Amino acid sequence: MARGRIPLLLRGRLAPHPQPSRLRLNPLLANRPLHFRQFATVKDHDSANEAKKAADNDAAADAATDTATSDTKSSKAVAEEASSSSETGSEKEELKDWEANPNFKIESFKDLPHVNFGVNQHIPFDAEFKEVLKQVPWQFRAPIRYAFAYGSGVFPQSKSNRVPTAEEVRAIHPKAPLAVQRMQNGTPKMIDFIFGVTHTQHWHSLNMKQHRDHYSSLASLGSGAVSYVQDKWGAGVYFNPYIVVNGILIKYGVVQLDTLEKDLAEWDTLYLAGRLQKPVKILRDDPKIRLANQMNLLSALRTALLLLPPEFTEEQLYATIAGISYLGDPRMALPTENPSKVKNIVGNNMTNFRRLYLPLIDTLPNVDFNDPGSKEKDWVWGDANLNLVQDMDPIKRGNMVRRLPKAFRSRLYFQYQKKFAIPQEDFDKMMAESRNEDSIAFKRREGGGFERRIAQDDPEELRKYIRSVIKQSISWPATTQSLKGPLTSGFRKTWRYLMEKMGKYRQGKAAEKAEAEAEDGTKKEDTKEK
Repeated sequence: MARGRIPLLLRGRLAPHPQPSRLRLNPLLANRPLHFRQFATVKDHDSANEAKKAADNDAAADAATDTATSDTKSSKAVAEEASSSSETGSEKEELKDWEANPNFKIESFKDLPHVNFGVNQHIPFDAEFKEVLKQVPWQFRAPIRYAFAYGSGVFPQSKSNRVPTAEEVRAIHPKAPLAVQRMQNGTPKMIDFIFGVTHTQHWHSLNMKQHRDHYSSLASLGSGAVSYVQDKWGAGVYFNPYIVVNGILIKYGVVQLDTLEKDLAEWDTLYLAGRLQKPVKILRDDPKIRLANQMNLLSALRTALLLLPPEFTEEQLYATIAGISYLGDPRMALPTENPSKVKNIVGNNMTNFRRLYLPLIDTLPNVDFNDPGSKEKDWVWGDANLNLVQDMDPIKRGNMVRRLPKAFRSRLYFQYQKKFAIPQEDFDKMMAESRNEDSIAFKRREGGGFERRIAQDDPEELRKYIRSVIKQSISWPATTQSLKGPLTSGFRKTWRYLMEKMGKYRQGKAAEKAEAEAEDGTKKEDTKEK
């Protein structure tokens, strides 16, 4: 299958359909300064140093976004620059592979595998809206090392031509900048943030002095109690919802960087990893998190491929990826979430999903576009839902199984140990042989007989087991995270949040009913004509 040319996805400040560049050379290889090489290390944790690093990380995020805004780029260049991982190759290539032997001891951006590593994570964005979002973390004196904005308040999940009244806007955002009103597409919504911090107790201690009104009565017990509830219950996130900052309504979650890094790399809970598998706007970057998140994105892509048939569409691929984090979410089983949420996320953000995953798709040898539309000029900006095909060779799929995140892979292995009735002693011996992840990297990355046996299982059975493991990973952390809401947010805010979620559920059901009735009406008309 011939690969089409894939433009690198592009400039947030440009119109949706930018003019193609005449430059045929790879713009990322041009001899121009890359400012994120100059940034400070991440060893120091005092507030002054962390504030400086936050400024550096802001600049690094801008540098990565600017790097990602080159006009056009070949698929080969995308593959080389966006990710250096490869499913097959020589021993020498495997030893160089960043994914096989990730260096989580990196201290600055210059220690990443290459200067443009992970630029696909930085979604080009409306410049004015980005500046509004970037100002929010600066309103906190407590040091924030990593920050991103996400959700429907940032990436609208529906389209509306209706212009809200001033009163409707003020009911959500007391003094919303015009950029927020414009980007929220006629439906004002609370904007969600995640803040990555180094030491949770220290951070909450500083933040409670500045913003005591952000916290529930739990804060009266001190920062130790707050950090204990955050780190020991649920997925390690502490949310403060319905907070007004710079005239906009926000919800912010606080997570320790080590917790975030582990979830991204190993899928320990999939709670935060799942959020970052969808388009987000990174406002402050961190080299370790960028490395871990690139592993997370590749893992999401491989998991989706294991769940999909030999032929599928782009929309099916992105919907499978976006649906991973919702499989075990208790909100989806209750009338507290829009049942069409995944469909809405993907349907209204197809281009952003392409920006995130297209370079990674191009690095994997067992999946490719099988659609003439991929050869058309500027096709990445269009709404076409292109076809893909994957190689179902058990060796390649066995390698994908072997390269799933550590915690997730262990749960899947345990499921198949039971299915294949492998004696515990034999299973332990087999796992010990494959667990030596500190030995020569390429040996670790090759799937063995057990992985190939899993890959050759009946497709429906494999999908069932993978879904079961996803639910197993997410269900308890997500449930306990929700249950601690009244304690961390207070009962009044929790009730408000619950009512809004139930409202979204009713809206989603009403939209589904209207769509079904419209389809039935169309079918009846077609029948009459015949």
